[in-house]
Amino acid sequence: MGEKPLYYGWQNGVFLFGSELKALKRHPSFQGEIDRDALTLLLRYNYIPAPYSIYKSVRKLPPGTFLKLAVDSAQFEAGGLPQPTPYWSLAGAAERGRAEPFRGSDAEAVSALEMTLKESIGLQMMADVPLGAFLSGGVDSSTVVALMQAQSSRPVKTFTIGFEEQGYNEAEHARAVARHLGTDHTELYVTSDQARNVIPRLPTLYDEPFSDPSQIPTFLVSQMARQHVTVALSGDGGDELFGGYERYFQTRRIWRYVRKLPPGVRNAAARAIQALPRDTWTRLYGPVSKVLPRRLRSVQLGYKAYRLAEILECEDPEEIYYALLSQWKDPAQVVIGASEPDTVLTDRRDCSGIPGIEQYMMYVDALSYLPDDILVKVDRAAMGVSLETRVPFLDHRVIELAWRLPLSMRIRNGQGKWILRQVLDKHVPKALIDRPKMGFGVPIDSWLRGPLRDWAEALLDEGRLRREGFFNPGPIRQKWSQHLRGQRNWEYHLWSVLMFQAWLENERVR
Repeated sequence: MGEKPLYYGWQNGVFLFGSELKALKRHPSFQGEIDRDALTLLLRYNYIPAPYSIYKSVRKLPPGTFLKLAVDSAQFEAGGLPQPTPYWSLAGAAERGRAEPFRGSDAEAVSALEMTLKESIGLQMMADVPLGAFLSGGVDSSTVVALMQAQSSRPVKTFTIGFEEQGYNEAEHARAVARHLGTDHTELYVTSDQARNVIPRLPTLYDEPFSDPSQIPTFLVSQMARQHVTVALSGDGGDELFGGYERYFQTRRIWRYVRKLPPGVRNAAARAIQALPRDTWTRLYGPVSKVLPRRLRSVQLGYKAYRLAEILECEDPEEIYYALLSQWKDPAQVVIGASEPDTVLTDRRDCSGIPGIEQYMMYVDALSYLPDDILVKVDRAAMGVSLETRVPFLDHRVIELAWRLPLSMRIRNGQGKWILRQVLDKHVPKALIDRPKMGFGVPIDSWLRGPLRDWAEALLDEGRLRREGFFNPGPIRQKWSQHLRGQRNWEYHLWSVLMFQAWLENERVR
């Protein structure tokens, strides 16, 4: 499923491979020409998906595959590369799941999942070094920790971090779960200054530009855990396997309303909305908003109107899903001399057999967002402090069982992870878990207007952008200006550019 990286490719007539780009860079034949096309993918997704990397002619080996090179072949002499060969694939697991669906009762399914997860977790708890787990207090990590504690004769070591900003703080929920399960719990409340001090380390930690802002707390919790253990289990993968993300419900809901309008009417409405600039929509809305209830007021009407126009133009729910995932909508217009390559999100041929929009999204997320964002984020942050992470949800037997289950056992009554919640209910009271999904983030939006403003301004300087020649400064400077004025929250768009700029600066220093 892509828990660990492998980079490879030809550089100046030499075949190089390694688990880090740092290793390839040390070779005298390494050229390191930046791939502008891959840079467009960073701006769209906040990560560069496999098989692409930030460098031309350097590839990432896709999950579940191996590469075979015959050194005496003409292809090797010519510097060519064969296609990676799969030894296990999510596509195969999904296909087998459709061919042999689980036909037992709800209770039998819950029992089968608990047994499979227990086995996976038990195997991954085998270690001759100190072992623990990340605990956020959410469904996934709480399930992992509960099943660890059920198999342990001593309190499991658990770790979480808290933040001063309440909207980002899960520590109190994790503490309640830890107290109920009787774990040996450690928490660290992190100040904004401590979190921001991680930012200069990010280019070195991640090897290539990577702009999921939750990389910051992930590094901090890994750093804290490493002071006590050498191996940590995590709950990653639960959302993609059991339907945990809000977009799995939003997309069908949105499409249910949009599809009622004939295509001609939808397109005409979209054009009418786009006929007025975003700022004009916001200005027109100003006087009206004063007489509306507080919950209906918005300083971002222009953004929301254009977002609606974008969705109205979508021809199917898959396009809505793509729109919800995209940050920069036309990154090839921002990156000079670039053309955006196809990914699994734009080339749907491999997804043709997946039934229903919810399962389509879960499948595509497991092929792209999970290995290229979530697992990259955790692996690089943890390995940066010499902490090994293990992901029990990604045992192939857990995945294969999940894809045999009917959708109604994963998503039920508008709530994801139904079956996982049933497993957890045996160990932790519902009251400790049932709350809105919070995520694992930091307030980048306010930091960019405050303590990070000078740092960001230096990296986004118009003259600098023109000299370096990678970005068209116009749209970047416009978003930066709107963000500073509080007109829009462009944190994700700006963070992807800033992470490339910080990485590029670090490359030149080295």
